[in-house]
Amino acid sequence: MERNLTQIALFAALIAALGLIPKFTLPLGVPITGQSLGIMLAGTVLGAKRGALAVILFLGLVALGLPLLAGGRGGLGVFSGVTAGFLFGWVVAAYVTGLLAEMWAGKGGWIAPAIASAIGGILVLYPIGIIGMYLKLDATLMGLTLSMGPFVPGDLIKCVLAGLITQGLRKARPGLVAG
Repeated sequence: MERNLTQIALFAALIAALGLIPKFTLPLGVPITGQSLGIMLAGTVLGAKRGALAVILFLGLVALGLPLLAGGRGGLGVFSGVTAGFLFGWVVAAYVTGLLAEMWAGKGGWIAPAIASAIGGILVLYPIGIIGMYLKLDATLMGLTLSMGPFVPGDLIKCVLAGLITQGLRKARPGLVAG
């Protein structure tokens, strides 16, 4: 129990720390940061349940007003903004990434966790975020979907990094990685 709580707290802290990496903002106000890598790693390393719990803890700290999101944002207001769909989607993304990583544990080297990250962190997360933007902006779903194009290359790089880091942790600390 203590180990699980510690890992959940550490990954919530990792997600926060990755938000400190310099960011830049594309049109529509969606920042590019390292935080999505933290979401992917929470899933690939901790697994579905603990990964999602780490994200929920992180979002709880944000809701309390801690400025942990890109650009030093925090507070309840971020959960009603243009990017709120992505924040809520992070929980689902970490869970799906973790579920797939657990199913494919030990298979395919770094590629399996990278693919799990791509499915959870892109194919699952993007539609949730796009729907959130659609509810807040005067734009079409197709237009918003196309606006996500510039994010794909960076997120694919993060997926590869998540796969490599997860595989490295699996080799260095076999009991640490879920699955």
